[in-house]
Amino acid sequence: MARKSNAETAANPGRLKQIALTYKMTRKADPKVGLIVAGVGIVTFGVFLAIGFLIGHPVYLGILGFLVAFLAMAIIFGRRAETAAFGQMEGQPGAAAAVLDNVGRGWTTTPAVAMSKQQDIVHRAVGKAGVVLIAEGNPNRVKPMLANEKKKLARIMPDIPVHTFIVGTGEGEVPLKKVRTTLMKLPRVLSGPQITQVNDKLRAMGDLLSNMPIPKGPMPKGMRMPRGGKMR
Repeated sequence: MARKSNAETAANPGRLKQIALTYKMTRKADPKVGLIVAGVGIVTFGVFLAIGFLIGHPVYLGILGFLVAFLAMAIIFGRRAETAAFGQMEGQPGAAAAVLDNVGRGWTTTPAVAMSKQQDIVHRAVGKAGVVLIAEGNPNRVKPMLANEKKKLARIMPDIPVHTFIVGTGEGEVPLKKVRTTLMKLPRVLSGPQITQVNDKLRAMGDLLSNMPIPKGPMPKGMRMPRGGKMR
């Protein structure tokens, strides 16, 4: 019991510190977050307390109002903190991968399966909906990248559905803050064992490509690659 109490005591300062840090980060993007959260709490508590006086039970309704007010403040703060976080990540390379990592259980994320010199990136996620390819960058550049990755997947897993999305604010694109909800709305067609098989195939394909022998240095002058792919 003593060890458990000490662990909880040590965890509380860490949680409070994390909340304080989150509040500071949120306030930079949303300066009014403190006033809004406090206002929600005061109004909620005031309404319950007023009802309590009207029905003759101010103590009971006051306690209930305090709990509901605290819950309402936590919900509002969480939503505004999430909005601020997405606003800070918007447009940053790799932001979509960070969102995919927090989609939830049942999803496996592989960041940067394809990347261009201009930092256009394609990420891959595997879940019950199949394979999802999410690109971030210039739409004109990432569309061919998505098509190329989709062709690779079709060759090794022709029966697995592959969904493609581009993160952005343009027409037909998915805003960063809606990536998670977009994935969760996809139809679930794969079972747990099927997801494992897909991940194993993708892992094997990645190992094969990474272990493929690649000549180092420039090709000697006069050497040509003859027909059939064999060097003479």
